[in-house]
Amino acid sequence: MANDLDLDELANDLADFAQPEKKVGRTSREERIIAGFEEIQRFTDEHGRAPQHGEDRDIFERLYAVRLDRLRALEECRSLLSPLDHQGLLTGAESPAPESDDKIDIDALTADLEGAAGDFEITDLRHVRSTAEKRAAEEIANREPCPDFERFKPLFDQVRIDLDSGVRATRQFVKDAGFLKADIIEGQFFILGGQVAYVAEVGETFRAPNGENDARLRVVYSNRTESNLLRRSLQRALYKDDAGRRITEPTAGPLFADENDDEDIASGTIYVLRSKSDHPLVAANRDVLHKIGVTGGDVARRIANAKLDPTFLMADVEIVATYTLYNVNRVKLENLIHRIFAPAQMDIEILDRFGKPVVPREWFLVPRFIVDNAVERIKDGTITEYTYDPAAARLVRRDDGGNT
Repeated sequence: MANDLDLDELANDLADFAQPEKKVGRTSREERIIAGFEEIQRFTDEHGRAPQHGEDRDIFERLYAVRLDRLRALEECRSLLSPLDHQGLLTGAESPAPESDDKIDIDALTADLEGAAGDFEITDLRHVRSTAEKRAAEEIANREPCPDFERFKPLFDQVRIDLDSGVRATRQFVKDAGFLKADIIEGQFFILGGQVAYVAEVGETFRAPNGENDARLRVVYSNRTESNLLRRSLQRALYKDDAGRRITEPTAGPLFADENDDEDIASGTIYVLRSKSDHPLVAANRDVLHKIGVTGGDVARRIANAKLDPTFLMADVEIVATYTLYNVNRVKLENLIHRIFAPAQMDIEILDRFGKPVVPREWFLVPRFIVDNAVERIKDGTITEYTYDPAAARLVRRDDGGNT
């Protein structure tokens, strides 16, 4: 009689003939959609938020934002991606997008997602379709990282301060103003594509094929990139950019006016103070360290509680000098003085009475006689032509850097 059949052995033998388990297959289009969504997920993980629209956003973030809006709008995509959406991206509110004539459909989405899987990356700009995205791509096409941006960062910081305080202003870049016919010169600032652009260098002038003079520029942008476009190209780009602006040169504005306006006061007092703080940095520079400001009130009253105010280094002060000026715009005058002496601003951190660190901004390592010189320049209206050179301890002209 045959041995009893071992059911376990039989099951093992039959397993070799079993049909393999079927896996859920996806079309190439679905694979591309998933790959494109994973790019958005990686962006969200890296930045802690979903990609957003906006002219001030990086071109690739704007691409992701367009893609996400389309994925949210299509039921087929939501059904496919919902099991993968651990960040809740598909249920989030759509961010305002630039107007576009493109219809949102499967074919448009497929074209946008083309190349997301495989060897190509989302950063391939061949599939940027909207006018806004094309313009942004053109703006950055010839830009590359600026290797020595730290040289220029203080300039961008100062321009922002000047714009906020009114020392500089922006002017629309319009053809009718005749500015396009003028040379773009080294040291000028513009706003192009939502970025501040600084003309760091101007190359030799040459004759262009159309007979006009041109030159190669080195333009540094506030987003740490640079380009070497032609001067005429920069002019045309500024003209075509609806938001393109020219940033004016620093000016005092109407410091002294014949008639008062809402910002003018009957008189203003420039005050120079010396600190009695025992802070080592203050003590070592007491003879040349001064707080310079402008007030419309009584200076003695202004400093009455100096030892409780981190602006005054949490210490008593003494009045070194005061200068009374009539019919002066106090805010603009103070901003101008601080810009002139910015190269000599002291870098010091003080704890306020609650233990919170504060960095006062109105203390400068400037000898008293230099302040006297600056006041004379203010009175004769030439102060905007000067800046302070800490190494030489004197005011120097901006144009030649050496004459007082």
